Amino acid sequence: MTGAVLLTIWAGEQASASLCKGIEVEVRGGDPRLLSTTQRGVYQEVLRYDSHLLRRRTSAINTLALQQHLKHISNFESVSCMVTAQGKLRVTVVPMIPEIRVFDESDGGSYYINKDGKRIRARAEFFADVPIVRGRFTKSFSPKDVLPVVRFVQRDSTLRHLVGMYEARGPHDILLIPRITGHVVNFGDTLRLPEKRRALLAMYRQVMPYKGWETYDTISVKYRGQVVATRRDKSAAVHSRVADDEVDLEEEALRAHAAPETADTTRH
Repeated sequence: MTGAVLLTIWAGEQASASLCKGIEVEVRGGDPRLLSTTQRGVYQEVLRYDSHLLRRRTSAINTLALQQHLKHISNFESVSCMVTAQGKLRVTVVPMIPEIRVFDESDGGSYYINKDGKRIRARAEFFADVPIVRGRFTKSFSPKDVLPVVRFVQRDSTLRHLVGMYEARGPHDILLIPRITGHVVNFGDTLRLPEKRRALLAMYRQVMPYKGWETYDTISVKYRGQVVATRRDKSAAVHSRVADDEVDLEEEALRAHAAPETADTTRH
């Protein structure tokens, strides 16, 4: 009788020892600020896939199927799953790094893309604080086509703090939406970016303080060698049918400093 009891206890202990003892999530690379968020997201996704995993024997855990499931999430460059000698499930992921979040008006969807333009599902578990781009995208004009402008702005200490988001109306009409409300900036295409930056900052420093930040609704630096500003109040133009003003920045600055209260600094 005693032997039977001991055998039962031993069998119970063996069964318990073979149960999954926990889940370890290892994140390699990615944004260090998102480490804990990614770990928590992977942990939750594993239990979403198999809510009884922590009550299963390790021999019954299908690591290959779990690995394939996690790969399909699209938030990871690579995923591997294994059971350790200590009886724990170890999940190792290499996160896909998003560059921008896209709000696609063509299908009403929202997603991230990485440096290669690959889509990453927008999920709260793997949230990333990256620049926002809004637009209507097609096969011939994708969110990836906007990346050169976004990267240029994000690397510039002045523009980075100035720009709140981006709007892509087409390959030749990429707009910066400043944190300063009242106007947008049309950067045009992805060419001559340093030149466009100089023109925009000159407009901000030499013209806008005197003309007023609410005077124009659009400032375009897309054309070589000129800044075209569209008046917010079209009735203020001398010629009512002319909505766009070509601004000579040097002339504007000289006139504004000479007599800012009376100078008419816009050429028609």
